[in-house]
Amino acid sequence: MLNLVLFGPPGAGKGTQSAKLIEKYQLVHISTGDLFRMHIKEETALGKQVKQILADGLLVPDQVTIDMLEEEVQKNPQAKGFIFDGFPRTVAQAQALDDFLAGKGESINLVVKLDVTEEEIKQRIAERQKISGRVDDEAEKLLKRIDEYFSKTIHVLPYYEGQGKVAVVNGIGNIETIFQNLCQEIDAVIAS
Repeated sequence: MLNLVLFGPPGAGKGTQSAKLIEKYQLVHISTGDLFRMHIKEETALGKQVKQILADGLLVPDQVTIDMLEEEVQKNPQAKGFIFDGFPRTVAQAQALDDFLAGKGESINLVVKLDVTEEEIKQRIAERQKISGRVDDEAEKLLKRIDEYFSKTIHVLPYYEGQGKVAVVNGIGNIETIFQNLCQEIDAVIAS
């Protein structure tokens, strides 16, 4: 089984690259953001709780996120592997994911950091907003999430670096070139 973590701030290209990786490696994509949106749309108890937290521009508490993610993994017993997108965002989440996977005889094989500068991210977000027509308060929340990534989430990387599982891929440039660089890193792990 191949288990990947795609790491990077909002706007780094995780969604774009995930779609390509899913197709090539037949992995199940688990995006905590997508799961949160689904729960919010379906107005579940979790969805109502998450809606308020996200409206405030904050990260959802670890245990809520972990429970939701474990439930999603359990729904896919035949999976060839998973891409975890937007998770883990804290060391506690990373440890919980390791413990959960170890209980299934699995582990994270590779953590790929899409390396994109904060300046590039903000430019991409500005362009995305022009296209999508998002209102200014949405932009403020997105910028808060970007700041949260660079001040808090980035600290998860040393946890995985200590396990020798981090690969850094330049996330700026041609989408296809970035994808080929990602595949090189993944294929090296598969071959080892």
